[in-house]
Amino acid sequence: MKTMSIASLLLTTALTFAVTGVASAQDKTVKIGALSDQSGLYADLGGPGSTLAAQMAIEDSGLAAKGWKIDLISGDHQNKPDIGTAIARQWFDVDKVDIIVDVPNSGVALAVNNVVKEKNGVYINSGAATSDLTNAQCSPNTVHWTYDTYMLAHTTGQALVKAGGDTWFFLTADYAFGAALERDTTAVITANGGKVVGSVKHPLNTPDFSSFLLQAQASKAKIIGLANAGGDTTNTIKQAAEFGIVKGGQKLAALLLFLTDVKAIGLETAQGLNFTETFYWDMNDQTRAFSKRFAERMKSNAPPTMVQAGVYAGVRHYFKALEALGGNPHDGAKVVEKMKSMPTEDDLFGKGEIQPNGRTIHNAYLFEVKKPSESKGPWDFYKLVGTVPGDQAFTPLSESKCALLKK
Repeated sequence: MKTMSIASLLLTTALTFAVTGVASAQDKTVKIGALSDQSGLYADLGGPGSTLAAQMAIEDSGLAAKGWKIDLISGDHQNKPDIGTAIARQWFDVDKVDIIVDVPNSGVALAVNNVVKEKNGVYINSGAATSDLTNAQCSPNTVHWTYDTYMLAHTTGQALVKAGGDTWFFLTADYAFGAALERDTTAVITANGGKVVGSVKHPLNTPDFSSFLLQAQASKAKIIGLANAGGDTTNTIKQAAEFGIVKGGQKLAALLLFLTDVKAIGLETAQGLNFTETFYWDMNDQTRAFSKRFAERMKSNAPPTMVQAGVYAGVRHYFKALEALGGNPHDGAKVVEKMKSMPTEDDLFGKGEIQPNGRTIHNAYLFEVKKPSESKGPWDFYKLVGTVPGDQAFTPLSESKCALLKK
C-alpha cells in the first residue's frame, strides 16, 4: 500500500511538471519597458520616438493575430542611474516586465544592465554607447544593438587621424559614456601615430562651453574631439562657431552625431562635419518606407534616429526568438541565447549577427553633413562617404574582455 502511494505521488509530480512545462512553452504574454530620457538632452534621439519604435515593432510583428498579448510601458530615467535602477526594479518586481529597451546614457545603462541580470530579464540596449556593455561588464541577458564607443573611435576617429588630424584635444562629458569614448578614441589615435595633447571634462547638460572651448582653442590641436552627445554636442558646435574655432583652422570631430543634432545645429553651421552612424532614413527604399510611417506618427514629423531604429530592429528580433521558442519562457538568459543563435535581418540594418558577448554586428557608415545648397528637403542632411563592414567596425572577439567568452 505504501509502495503504491509513493508510485502514485511520483506519477502525479511528473504529470504536474509536464503540464507546467507545456503551459510555459505556450505562454504568449510579453511586457516591454521602454526606458529613456523623455524630456532632457537625449529626448530627441531616443525618448518618445523610442517608445513609438517599440510600438511599431509590436504592430509589425503580427503576433497579436497569432494570439499573443503584448503590453508596452515607458519610463523616464532623467539621466540618473539611481532613478533608472529604481524604475527597472519596479518594472521587474511589480509590473512583471520581461524586457527593457533603449536606455540612452551609459551611466544609467550600466546600472540597469546589472539589475536586468539580477532579475533574469532581457535588455536590448540601443541608446547607450559604452563598449563596456559587451566587454568588461557584459551580461548573458544583454544585447547591444546599433552602435558603441569602439565603433565610433575606429570609424570617425581613425578616418580623421589618417586624413592628417594627428593632434587632438578632447571635450568630454563627465560620465561613463564620455570616459569610454575618449578612452577608445585615444587608443585609435595613438595606434595610428597621433597624439592627444589635452582634454577637459564638462558637466552633463551644461549650457556654457566657453571656458572648455577656450582651452581647446589654446591647445592648438588640429582636431577638437567632442566626446559628448545630444544637446551637449549641439551646444558645443554652436558655441564653437561663435568663437570662430573652425574658421581659425581647427576641426571639430563630432564623434557621436545624430540626425536630430544636425537639425538643431542647422546645415549652415554643421556642414562638412564627418561622423558615423549605423542607420540613416534615406539609405534605400526599405529605410525610406519605414521612416515615412514613423515620421507620420511623430509630433515633430522627424524620421527615426539610429537609436530609435535600433529599438525597432532589436524588438523585432526578440519577437522572432520568442516565436522560435514556441512561447515566452520568462527566462531572460534563455531568450538572449536564442537571439544569439539566429542571424539578424531587418529592413533597417540589413543582415547581421549577435556575437556571444551580446554585440550586434552590422554595417557602419561614414557620413558628411551636406551644404545647405545640397539639401533637397527638411531632413536631407547626409551624404555617404564610405561603408565599414560590421566585422571591421566593432570590437573583434579576440580583443573582447567579456567573461562570457571564457565559458
